[in-house]
Amino acid sequence: MDQLEQYRAAIKQILSEHCAIANHRDTVQAQLIFDETHDHYQLAYVGWQGSKRVFGPVLHFDIQNGKVWVQYNGTEMPVAERLMELGVPAHDIVLGWHSEFKRKFTPYAVG
Repeated sequence: MDQLEQYRAAIKQILSEHCAIANHRDTVQAQLIFDETHDHYQLAYVGWQGSKRVFGPVLHFDIQNGKVWVQYNGTEMPVAERLMELGVPAHDIVLGWHSEFKRKFTPYAVG
């Protein structure tokens, strides 16, 4: 398996694991969104809790220039650590929610 396919598989596994945990609600659906053409991957919640609309991303990853960008993590799961457990080296993980200045102080890639 080449590097790109390995990274895609790791991202899909993380999203699928979290989706399986989250899909226990009757009125809010966890939706997996995999765009392999543009390398965008997301888990979103869609539905209603009583009279309140629930809609939005829970996890969002992109693959850009050979690196996995964690664009958003709305969970308590340390997804960068999970990526490393699945074979993605720290130097290929970017915490996209941090500015480039802050990223240099993390154990992960700057960009």
